[in-house]
Amino acid sequence: MIELNELWFLLVAILFIGFFFLEGFDFGVGISTKLLAKNDTERRILINTIGPFWDANEVWLLTAGGAIFAAFPHWYATMFSGYYIPFVFVLIALIGRGVAFEFRGKVDSLKWAKTWDWVIFLGSLLPPFLFGVLFTSILRGMPIDKNMNITASFSDYVNTYSVVGGVTVTLLCLLHGVLFLTLKTVGDLRSRARAFASKLILPVLISLIIFTVLSYFETDLFTVRAHITVPLILCIVVAYVLAAFFISKQRDGWSFAMTGLGIALTISTLFTALFPRVMVSSIKNAYDLTVYNASSGPYSLKVMTIVSCTLLPFVLGYQIWSYYVFRKRVDEKDLTY
Repeated sequence: MIELNELWFLLVAILFIGFFFLEGFDFGVGISTKLLAKNDTERRILINTIGPFWDANEVWLLTAGGAIFAAFPHWYATMFSGYYIPFVFVLIALIGRGVAFEFRGKVDSLKWAKTWDWVIFLGSLLPPFLFGVLFTSILRGMPIDKNMNITASFSDYVNTYSVVGGVTVTLLCLLHGVLFLTLKTVGDLRSRARAFASKLILPVLISLIIFTVLSYFETDLFTVRAHITVPLILCIVVAYVLAAFFISKQRDGWSFAMTGLGIALTISTLFTALFPRVMVSSIKNAYDLTVYNASSGPYSLKVMTIVSCTLLPFVLGYQIWSYYVFRKRVDEKDLTY
């Protein structure tokens, strides 16, 4: 029978899957405002496609952080203290991005709009890259001592493996976002989004292959539960190959579903390779943080489980309802000035 600390590890994994699936296309759309849109009107259309969703999508990240804090306080303390500076940049980027969405149209000035456009672009680019660096460095291992403290140098955070991981996650989000635009826009903008997505498939596959090869040498991804992780990796590749196929057939819904599946499988592979660890120590295996030595007490986990099971259906129901209400495609005539 599954224990509560194991159940909460699974819940944290699901929350991060939800975050990268939903906020992933938000990030991709934000990056696309500089890569795909030709003028101010098209940038406004792109921003409006995620206008009703972006803030609710970020709740998945807040909930994941809250779940880690409540269920695994030692994991929270070690990770948030050891990654303090990267998390500050993520927070600044997300705050700037949210402010830019609201402030961009408040002043009738091209210079004003362009300034906030850069904030949206950088605020959408930095978080997926930094999260990719964070998760890959956790999987690779950080110098965690017996007191659960990280004593890391710059190269522990930034190295070939973590940078490739950051680039890979960014490309996955960009492709996911561009395909979201094929579902939410019309006319020439939709056609260009589809064409851009077809060009992105090859870089995505190449980055995934490079990341997988590096993972073989840098981590124990292929030795810990290889009977699960290896099939998951193969499924990721298949998902993106199918995405390429559906893009060529102009099956936008299926293309978006495949990139979403690819992201979900990628996060699932990472958490599967980690379990029962939550952070890997590069100093000594005995110093690894696990779901057992980093978790809260049984009573706390029990109370949180009851509360979560009570509230979660309402939260999910509201978000599903909001996506249904705002399911319409966005066109120039829908813009308000």
